[in-house]
Amino acid sequence: MRTIYLRARMVSRLPRACCVVNVSPLLQQLILHLCTVEKLSRRSASHAHLIDVLVDQLQTVQTIPLQLPSPSDARAARVAAAFQRDRGTSLSLAAACQKAGASKRTIERLFQQQTSLSLGKWRQQLRLMRSLQLLAAGEKITHAALEAGYSTPSAFIQMFRKALGTTPRRYFQDLSAL
Repeated sequence: MRTIYLRARMVSRLPRACCVVNVSPLLQQLILHLCTVEKLSRRSASHAHLIDVLVDQLQTVQTIPLQLPSPSDARAARVAAAFQRDRGTSLSLAAACQKAGASKRTIERLFQQQTSLSLGKWRQQLRLMRSLQLLAAGEKITHAALEAGYSTPSAFIQMFRKALGTTPRRYFQDLSAL
């Protein structure tokens, strides 16, 4: 991981919230290069050009919906942790809520308030992220779908397409082409 800090006025058109993006090869190499520079200054012509290219590239990156916010309430956090430990869908919502010491309705309300996602959407994001990890590790689509808790590979592919706009195979082919 690399970190670059920019003044807010330089990137006023970028999202203010943390987000996940697809990084192009150009942006990747630019970030790696900028990390070797001690401090950028607009007074230097070469630095000013690098800053302009960086900001331009950041404004054109595609955000992808892979955030999984965590609830702060202890009961909701216990439910989230239980679902994260559960590798399939064997854990029922009722059982997780009972162990956490709250009703299903309370947990659903807490997830909506604290993550801006319904509990169902949060679990779908968790499954998507789990499947992406498996696919990135070279697992077959069928294996990733079943391990992530989908009943069939076709249900998984349909959800994947809805979330990311393409099929799992194309998503990874496109990434490898970058």
